[in-house]
Amino acid sequence: MASVLRLGVWLISFIVAAGSVAAKPFIPADDAQVLERLPEKTNPSLAELKRLRSTLAKNPHDLALAAKLARRAIEAARETGDPRFFGQAQAALAPWWNSPEPPPAALLLRATLKQSTHDFAGALADLDKLIAARPGDGQALLTRATVLTVQGRYAEARADCTRIARRAVPLVSAACEAAPASLSGDAEQAYRSLIDALARAPGVDAGLREWALTLAGEIAQRRGDAASAEAHFREALALDPRDPYLLATYADFLLDRNRAADVVPLIKDATKNDNLLLRLALAAQRLPQMRAAFETYRADLAARFDAARRRGDSLHQREEARFTLAIVGDAGAALKLARENWKAQKEPADLRILLEAAVAANDTATLKQASEWAAANRLQDASLLPLMGKRS
Repeated sequence: MASVLRLGVWLISFIVAAGSVAAKPFIPADDAQVLERLPEKTNPSLAELKRLRSTLAKNPHDLALAAKLARRAIEAARETGDPRFFGQAQAALAPWWNSPEPPPAALLLRATLKQSTHDFAGALADLDKLIAARPGDGQALLTRATVLTVQGRYAEARADCTRIARRAVPLVSAACEAAPASLSGDAEQAYRSLIDALARAPGVDAGLREWALTLAGEIAQRRGDAASAEAHFREALALDPRDPYLLATYADFLLDRNRAADVVPLIKDATKNDNLLLRLALAAQRLPQMRAAFETYRADLAARFDAARRRGDSLHQREEARFTLAIVGDAGAALKLARENWKAQKEPADLRILLEAAVAANDTATLKQASEWAAANRLQDASLLPLMGKRS
């Protein structure tokens, strides 16, 4: 999701549409500085975002309009993988960004954006405040469950999911519970409950169904049930063949099964997204006929990660660690990145790159600590067993 579905991405995406884990927005010192022309002319939804910005500029304290713009910008960030849209969302909320007592709508969106920039402590502070004032706010509870899951605080996340059971449609409730439960010793029951909920909701919103199917695929994959995982991923792709998170998740599934040739047609036209470009490079690295393309992808990724570091962007720290280990071949640097990433988030993909880098760097202390964390949380993930050298 990042990841663990990254429930973080999917839950928040569903909430604001009613989602990614994202980077610190880059704000240029000069308002006239042009960083890049965003694809608004070719994308109607982004053209709508531009119109909303123009309208809000005339009345920046219109909360309803600011919230609409912020939600649409968050969606755009998830759709395109471009963190600059988070900057637009934050700009829309500027009148309330530093307020100690913003309106509930602004507070929820502020928490969402803080989560997106990996300010989990700030996001939880806002969510705690909102839930204290409005204990029945299902969206706030979902968002807090997401953040807690990303941090590996599974019991607390499940408690919030229990609280929303009476306030959300059954599939949302089942998926909320399945995410942390599947990572803390109850993977089989979480999977069964989620599959049952999907079966009982054939006519549910397509976006919600895709989110739940992706989560089901991830749980099945961690349980070692590759056939079911692929079936879920393919069904989700039929609902949205362009979703960046789903594409990255399925590409990883294929790479783990030495199906690099299947990855290329899946994501070859999505190279503007850093996460997808990484998967394309990893696939090309394994295909002799793509040697020239691989060199291009490697150089492009190196430049992008360098640019991200320069602007203080830690959005793709996990992906950079993976790039540094698998493509650059620098185990020590990869381990350093993986350790820093682990401080912020503790999803299965974060644990995996930490373990892989520790093995490659022969860092037995980190390997022991990571393995003990997985055992303590009763994490079930078939891909991690060879790295930990024992069964959980």
